[in-house]
Amino acid sequence: MGISQNAMARALGVAPRAINEIVLGKRSITPAMSIRFGAFFGQSEDFWHGIQVECDFRSLRKEKSKLVSNVQPATTLCATA
Repeated sequence: MGISQNAMARALGVAPRAINEIVLGKRSITPAMSIRFGAFFGQSEDFWHGIQVECDFRSLRKEKSKLVSNVQPATTLCATA
């Protein structure tokens, strides 16, 4: 689009650092930022929110075995008759 991160930050009314950290993958796109991005790019805020949710889910999926290692399945809690 030929726009700098600083110009985008000014247009969104946010700190340039926020945009830079999103670009570098060091910061998530918050719901508030997804609304701003939607207005800036002429897209739905749901689009931007969905991108962040998908990125979060993909990152967590890589850690799935660690996340579920201590989970006890519900079937083990059900009393057998």
